[in-house]
Amino acid sequence: MPYVRALMLLFTLLPVLASSTFAADPMDNWKPKFDPSGAEFTYILSCVGHPAIEGVGVGYRIRDKVWEKSNGRLYVDFRPLSQLGGEKDVINKLQLGAIQGMMSSSVAAANIAATLGVVNLPYVVDTFEKLDRFRKTPELWQPFRDAALKKNILVTDITGYGSYGWATTAPVRSLAEAKEINFRIAQAPVNIDFYKAWGLKFTVMPWPDVPQALQTGVITGLDHTPIVCNISGKFNVAKNYTELEYAQGLYIHLVNTRWLKKLPTDLQHLLLDTISAESAVARDLTRRQQAAEIEAAKTHQVNFFTLSQRDKEQLIKLARPVYDKWGEKIGSEYLSQVRAALGS
Repeated sequence: MPYVRALMLLFTLLPVLASSTFAADPMDNWKPKFDPSGAEFTYILSCVGHPAIEGVGVGYRIRDKVWEKSNGRLYVDFRPLSQLGGEKDVINKLQLGAIQGMMSSSVAAANIAATLGVVNLPYVVDTFEKLDRFRKTPELWQPFRDAALKKNILVTDITGYGSYGWATTAPVRSLAEAKEINFRIAQAPVNIDFYKAWGLKFTVMPWPDVPQALQTGVITGLDHTPIVCNISGKFNVAKNYTELEYAQGLYIHLVNTRWLKKLPTDLQHLLLDTISAESAVARDLTRRQQAAEIEAAKTHQVNFFTLSQRDKEQLIKLARPVYDKWGEKIGSEYLSQVRAALGS
């Protein structure tokens, strides 16, 4: 994990670097070790995430592998850290063809095509093992892959940022204690529906607003993963984490098909094959990274809890109307097929 730790240290030092007259551009650390100006084709790839997250940093590995394999013909211009704007804006740019690719968070992707919301439903694709099975099972993966083709978008692969749970300022060891928390949740229709069904207090809030809201007590909990909470410093305020593990946080790699079809056939295959190979590596690294970030958080006095099996079963029971509602949008037959195949 030395690469990840180096990135974490860099972003800890960003305020200092920014205040220094003589500071170098911190993005220099990720600039390519080659001159991309001679590339015949450029693939602009956006992501809002932090490159210290394995499922985000994969963008740089894809960049370097594609450059090498294409002998400098295709340059993947990877732009993490919301350099091209928030996810809603970037989705519009992708559909219009202003950019060619996007690693969209799974919570935002449901705004593109309802079928993509299947991975956000609670306790459906909720573990690393189920995610692997989902990706490797053609009858489950193909409808997901093709869900946005009518909007000229192809789902090429997925990476992750860990298992969802609750980071809170007060311990949450039961559903009763959870009802005392005001949770920040993402701007995503699926999440809004199941938080309503769970009967929990929540605030829909853009990610950049979270630090101040958490520090001032506007929110007292955060629906997110241990990787993100530790790397982004949320555990500095929210010193408790409930390992709910109701879903996997994913980055869904989307490509504009109109642009893709204009690429020479050999470069199309090269790009898609490289995305697939590196995404598989990133998913494995994410599993390891989550374990490492949990251990790192524990050394800084973050308390970890799990809900009882009874409380988890209650969450599933309360979410039944959400499964019905989203089954109509996703396709009830497909949702049933996914749940049956994954034992969900």
